[in-house]
Amino acid sequence: MKIPNFVKSLLVGLPVGVTILDTVGYVARVDGISMQPALNPDRESTDYVFLNRWAIQTRTEIERGDIISMVSPKDPEQKIIKRVVGIEGDIIATLGYKREVVRVPEGHCWVEGDHTGHSMDSNNFGPVSLGLVTAKASCIVWPPSRWQYIKSFLPESRHPLNNTVQ
Repeated sequence: MKIPNFVKSLLVGLPVGVTILDTVGYVARVDGISMQPALNPDRESTDYVFLNRWAIQTRTEIERGDIISMVSPKDPEQKIIKRVVGIEGDIIATLGYKREVVRVPEGHCWVEGDHTGHSMDSNNFGPVSLGLVTAKASCIVWPPSRWQYIKSFLPESRHPLNNTVQ
């Protein structure tokens, strides 16, 4: 019995596609206002970003200012996108967390939305395990008017207390 070409293509293409999505990255829609103005700056459009899984292969590449995608610590069925404000060892002045100052433990990071007060982030659930990080947002791919690489930066007011910029 001869196997049709379509089935052969599927048997080869499907594993290759899954491998690419798993190791290289994928495009995802950003919902909500928690990352305004960096993402979804107005209510008329929705940003789609390339989530680069390759960039976080060992999790040691995650730096302050990066925008990352991660599994929500509150709801494992949900993925959220936030900015890394602190990495392990940093001392963070929190914005409404149960403690005013937190040292980020080993293997964790502190994440926040750019739209302060309109974000479910570390100020609600504390430091986040690096094991929950799934990708780094590399660029905005849609809409065309917003095509750009995503810059890694920290707002001046959110620098860790033990790492102030001179």
